[in-house]
Amino acid sequence: MLRFQREHLETLLAAVDHGTLDAAARALSITPSAVSQRIKSMEQQVGRVLLQRTTPVLPTPDGEVVLRHARQARLLDEETSRALGSAEHPEDTVPSIPLAVNADSLGTWFLDALALVRADTEVVFELHREDQDRTAALLRAGTVMAAVTAEADPVQGCSSVPLGIDRYRAVAAPAFVERYLGGADSERRMLSRLDRVPLVDYDRADDLQQGFLRRVLGHAPRGPRHFVPTSADFARAVSLGFGWGLLPEAQCLGALGRGELVELTPGRRADVALWWQRWNLASPLLERVTEAVRTTAADRLHPPRAAGGQAIAR
Repeated sequence: MLRFQREHLETLLAAVDHGTLDAAARALSITPSAVSQRIKSMEQQVGRVLLQRTTPVLPTPDGEVVLRHARQARLLDEETSRALGSAEHPEDTVPSIPLAVNADSLGTWFLDALALVRADTEVVFELHREDQDRTAALLRAGTVMAAVTAEADPVQGCSSVPLGIDRYRAVAAPAFVERYLGGADSERRMLSRLDRVPLVDYDRADDLQQGFLRRVLGHAPRGPRHFVPTSADFARAVSLGFGWGLLPEAQCLGALGRGELVELTPGRRADVALWWQRWNLASPLLERVTEAVRTTAADRLHPPRAAGGQAIAR
């Protein structure tokens, strides 16, 4: 059985989290040579390369396995120290939970879930914002302990539970509709017009608007694209008439009711199924986070389509 030294695990974490061996050395108050020797010692112990010496350094697939073990060991040690009251300076042992979440969830309901945890638990969060189709990759890499994701199939060593459906509506500002879409008196005509008018995308990897029109027209839209890479600013760009876009109901229902936005295709909406994946780790803190996320999601999202909302584990 492999038994890693705690200081070696902390060194691996520091190297990955800070990006370079020099930065890890500064964080640990040791020399870069000592960092390098500790990493090499671990690699000799397992007989495999754990880090790619790139800039920034990246874990290899074997390194991802050890990295996840290092994060789990740190969390369990921190929870145990606080439970026993054995830390000389309890403020130094506040556990840190790295989580991955998509921008729209972060901008609408996810922080409210974490606030429930913070109300009765001393913890800090390290949030990684990524598209819901890519958050699971951070779980695989050992970067985060849990993630809001569009992937139902659990990552190895994780469990997966459905959170619900985030429903998006195609909307635009009234002035935009008048300028670009006047006379589109049917949904069919509206969709054909959307093919060529300006739209707002989150970034070049955002496929929500593109996929929406591909499904109904058979091809991606040909119109010019604005790129606005934050959830709140994306919604504001749509409200200001930059282009049309798909907004989650939490960001558009109020404006639709006030007439500040117009729903372009009332008969067609985009549903994004969200799942919560987390490490299979017996951690009271991770359980508390999971409970808060599921409770808040149940209140803010449409019910999941998965029968019974059963958990899946691997």
